[in-house]
Amino acid sequence: MSRPLRIAFPGATYHITVRGNEKKDIYFCDADRRLFLRILDRTIHTHHWICHAYCLMGNHYHLLIETPDGNLSEGMRQLNGTYAQKINERYRRVGHLFQGRFKAFLIENIFYLVTVARYIVLNPVRAGIVKEPAAYDWSSFRQTAGLARKRNFLTISDILIRFSTNQMLAQKRYLDFVLEKIPPLSPFKEARHQILGSEQFIFEAENWQVDDIGEEIPREQRMIGRPNLEDMFSRRLKRDERNSVIRFAVEQCGYSQSVVARHLHLHYSTVFRVLKMHRFKT
Repeated sequence: MSRPLRIAFPGATYHITVRGNEKKDIYFCDADRRLFLRILDRTIHTHHWICHAYCLMGNHYHLLIETPDGNLSEGMRQLNGTYAQKINERYRRVGHLFQGRFKAFLIENIFYLVTVARYIVLNPVRAGIVKEPAAYDWSSFRQTAGLARKRNFLTISDILIRFSTNQMLAQKRYLDFVLEKIPPLSPFKEARHQILGSEQFIFEAENWQVDDIGEEIPREQRMIGRPNLEDMFSRRLKRDERNSVIRFAVEQCGYSQSVVARHLHLHYSTVFRVLKMHRFKT
């Protein structure tokens, strides 16, 4: 039986889980967790990911990752491969650390981002490790709630903006939202074909389905004849005009967000937010 195809496209958001082989531990002490977070930091930087939430358990981990360049599988190979190699060297062990491929649910960002983020940081509570998420050091909860210094790789603004434009108020509302109750059911009970979103989102996402074994047609070959970036940005543009051209370049012409960002000498997250704010308004 062939393995299912990954659904990947620029700007996709995923809930990712990876478990230890035979359900065994993947972290043996806090030093291992710190090692994993350092590798995660490098992976996010290298692949231009955006990390909204995370939680490291004993024999598995959870991530809420956004991929502006649609490169989830490449980044996961780096993250899991590097960590497994380091752990095998550290403990002089052999064999697989992880159990098969990672599991990824595609998430409709606008409607499910905060719900999935809450689900992730409540894992230690549901598992009976702690009574409240603030007591657990290895999740993003305390950072998002403003109770601890934020790690460089963690993006909290996209979650907090859903509660208020005032960060302190947003953090209080986020904290209340997470502590309000432990949801009795996983939000993924509503998922279909490993997609959590509206009927329209599921329909559109399935049309983007690609295999993640490296055989997809390169973006450049799919978009022969498209206008080049020099022509599109040849004249001085006001910000709104520039943002419209950015959306055209990415959504209609198939340029990756990082390529557009480099051309305009912008940080890739600026281009990403231009696209996200447009989608959020519409």
